[in-house]
Amino acid sequence: MPEGHDSPEVHLDDEAHLARLGYKQELARTWSGFSNFAISFSIISILAGCLTTFYVGWNNGGPAGIAWGWPVMSILILVIGYCMAELVSTYPTSGGIYWWASKLGGPAAGFYTGWLNVIGLLGICASVAYGCAGFFDSFVGSLSDSWAANYSLTRVFIEFVVILVLAAAVNIFSSHLLAVMNNVSVWWHVIGAAVIVVMLWFFTASGTHHNSVGDVFGSTVNNTGFFGGHTHGLGFILMILPLGAVLTQYTITGYDASVHLSEETKGASNSAAKGITSSILYSAIGGWILLLSLLFAVQDKDGLTKGGGGIFVLLGQAFTPHTAAVIVFISTAAQFFCTCACMTSCSRVMFAFSRDGAVPYSRVWSKVNAQKTPVNAVLVSAAIALIITLPALIKVDINGAPSPIAFYAVVSIGVLGLYGAFAIPIFLRWRKGDSFEAGAVNNGRKYRWMNPIAVLEIVIMSIVGILPTASVGVPWLDGFSMKYVNYAILVMPGALVLLTIYWHVSVKHWFTGPKNTLDETPGEPQLGGSVAEPA
Repeated sequence: MPEGHDSPEVHLDDEAHLARLGYKQELARTWSGFSNFAISFSIISILAGCLTTFYVGWNNGGPAGIAWGWPVMSILILVIGYCMAELVSTYPTSGGIYWWASKLGGPAAGFYTGWLNVIGLLGICASVAYGCAGFFDSFVGSLSDSWAANYSLTRVFIEFVVILVLAAAVNIFSSHLLAVMNNVSVWWHVIGAAVIVVMLWFFTASGTHHNSVGDVFGSTVNNTGFFGGHTHGLGFILMILPLGAVLTQYTITGYDASVHLSEETKGASNSAAKGITSSILYSAIGGWILLLSLLFAVQDKDGLTKGGGGIFVLLGQAFTPHTAAVIVFISTAAQFFCTCACMTSCSRVMFAFSRDGAVPYSRVWSKVNAQKTPVNAVLVSAAIALIITLPALIKVDINGAPSPIAFYAVVSIGVLGLYGAFAIPIFLRWRKGDSFEAGAVNNGRKYRWMNPIAVLEIVIMSIVGILPTASVGVPWLDGFSMKYVNYAILVMPGALVLLTIYWHVSVKHWFTGPKNTLDETPGEPQLGGSVAEPA
């Protein structure tokens, strides 16, 4: 795992590198290399993504889809990670992805990349916090029969709001506490995942009963209502299995946090690059072990399918309520750590993008307090995450089982936004060719095949992310209702239309990309200055 760089010389080198990119050191550079790795590892959070979106993989492919799909998708995502690591090594700024696109493709590329990144992180922040609320509610329900017997969408939403408030408070009042939490989060995930795996293999209610290798790697499910529920043919291969791949694509995301925290990380050119690739690799290995253990522990495949593929149904089959509560508690705590880290990443992007004047009321969101924390950026991130999750208050049942359509939608918004933002600078770096000025960590000539593969994977999964998740969410099929629609297909194109209008009506007349926040004094750049505001 990455180690920190604490020498004064490294700190000065970091500030000098940032000054060459045009920025003064406004944020406190207190994060070690391990802390930088830790925030990406925390946001990826196999104890959040693997459990909260397990139903996505189960309903869209079943055991075989998960068992084979996870490693294949992980390899493709690791390729994306290596492409991004090369870029952050050259350009270690908080705006990162937006800055890369602006540098390599001009203001328009930077504008769209920055907004996709902001939208994606808001979706990720919202989905993780809502997943945490659902797990917390289930944990309390396992300890209280009356609580469990009266499930309430309103109650879960209130818990979601409380979690957002707590995550915002942690981000606002203590940068040091946040770094400590992320470091603790790494070990919580490692030890917690290990405990869950051991429980799944040795402490199930049935004792030694587990599925066979053939059951896990050869059994399929299509619980969407599409193609008559068949698990063969082109429809299953080209639509259902890709929908199941969202499990991996959503879980292994958010590693751009290593980029956004680069201005607060010592030895950023090396540490941030390694933070990206290490967090993906370790999460891919740990996530596969966890998912396989869950699949081997399924006691009733048909019962799990009828229950919507939900993780709580699986745990209810395999464990007594109080034993299952241990797993739910471990995951709930991990998801809270993840929510805090997501809020950090989202607020840093909002700060950096506002610093360059690309967000309405930029002066407000780019302001930092005495502790060098972008408080307003944290608050607006939490508020928007709440707003886009409001549809979760609408009750939705599919095939007699509760269906988290709204949760899937914010998941899709997060995946579409983030990976869309990743694709633009990765493509532009490929187009730059051998003239790209590579940093200390680079892919050499391998960029020639790595970058196109990364972009193609993102394009395909972006299409998958807006597909309907059930037949009743398609207007021309029986049983259709708007409440079943994957509203990511409305939010993302709608957001792009609004951004395009905003760009042509206003932004292109004044927005020139990243701004120099250094004082314009003779000689060496000095750390000072202010962010200019567009007229």
